[in-house]
Amino acid sequence: MDDEEGVRFGLRDFLEGRGYEVDEADSCVSAVERAGHARPDLALLDYRLPDGTALDLLPRLHDACGAVPVIVLTAHGSIDLAVRAMKEGAEQFLTKPVELPALLVVIERALENARNRQRQLERSRRDRETPNPFAGASGAMRVLEEQARRVARSDSPVLILGETGSGKGVLARWIHATSARTDETLVDLNCAALGGELLDSELFGHRKGAFTGAQSDKPGLLEVAHRGSVFLDEIGDLALPVQGKLLKVLEEQRFRRIGDVHDRRVDVRLIAATHRDLAGLVREQRFRQDLLFRINTLPLRVPPLRERREDVAGLVRQLGKRLAADLGRGAVTLAPDAERALEAYHWPGNVRELRNVLERALLLSDAPVLRRADLHFDAPAEAPSPPVDAAQSLTLREAERAHIARALERAGGKVEAAAHALGISRSALYEKIKALHLRRS
Repeated sequence: MDDEEGVRFGLRDFLEGRGYEVDEADSCVSAVERAGHARPDLALLDYRLPDGTALDLLPRLHDACGAVPVIVLTAHGSIDLAVRAMKEGAEQFLTKPVELPALLVVIERALENARNRQRQLERSRRDRETPNPFAGASGAMRVLEEQARRVARSDSPVLILGETGSGKGVLARWIHATSARTDETLVDLNCAALGGELLDSELFGHRKGAFTGAQSDKPGLLEVAHRGSVFLDEIGDLALPVQGKLLKVLEEQRFRRIGDVHDRRVDVRLIAATHRDLAGLVREQRFRQDLLFRINTLPLRVPPLRERREDVAGLVRQLGKRLAADLGRGAVTLAPDAERALEAYHWPGNVRELRNVLERALLLSDAPVLRRADLHFDAPAEAPSPPVDAAQSLTLREAERAHIARALERAGGKVEAAAHALGISRSALYEKIKALHLRRS
């Protein structure tokens, strides 16, 4: 970014010749606006601008597009100014005139540093958040684990089959974390959540002006996942035109943004999941047969919970420990009648439903031991609902509201004491009180 058009032109011409996409701005205001739309990988700023300086712009730029690396150029450099710029978050501070090849080296180093930081953050987040997708002692899960370990070492597309709530997403994240691409990005997209045109734009990106509302160039998730993995959940809901474009990516590692005339190369591994019968969708001409052949090389089937009832106890221990910690509760155990009820239930919603049942029980009961009466199972949508008492009919939001209201009541309306009892920060409790429309007594 520079207020002199000639300087911007020279830099743009040089960088585009090296394969970079360049966006321009001539003021602090326009830079913040452009950054918010384009989400750049790096910002190159002139120190003096018509409406401020790079030091004024740096915090606003980070607010607009996150921790983007910034290189500041100035014709009047000083050690004091350089120190101030670095304290404000600049990656480098260079004095003009700067040799363009030397600037290119600095840019490449800054981008690599940013990638390394992102990899470290991804690794730390994954270590904290990725649960074990093979929890349980059943033979079915041991077979799945053996197959998944073989699949993770490959770079071929993976298709994960299983009912809703069975843990397909957890397995997909484990495969990426265990693969050779673990240090790169995993991006995920639920194909059932977006319409065809919007899904196309999210996956492949678009050029400015490609359609109404396309006010700037937008990279797609495929570009974001370059050298990493893309997880497409519910791939059976992918629109037919998008299926053809995805097949081209898998076969040629090339794609084209909406409104673009040039192909782009990308290196990604596809991990797909669905609860649908893809072969049946092929017969109905709603899914491409050639795409099914391409993604069905390494299929993995996650068994439903009713087929591995011996795993329920282990899952309850794993999920219960995590949920209790999230809710600020101490260790919680199950009474024998509760264990028998959990193992006997048919779990139409699988592991997701099990988690919901445990979370609801922990919200509604303060007891250290959960009993059968504390468990309120989710009734199938197609079955008539049996008579239930008021507590059993609560939604998770209503149960959370009731739990927080009780904590506030016990604390005499003192937010700090209630927050301590709930195991959350005071500010987090204030947000909950506001969101749930609670009143302090």
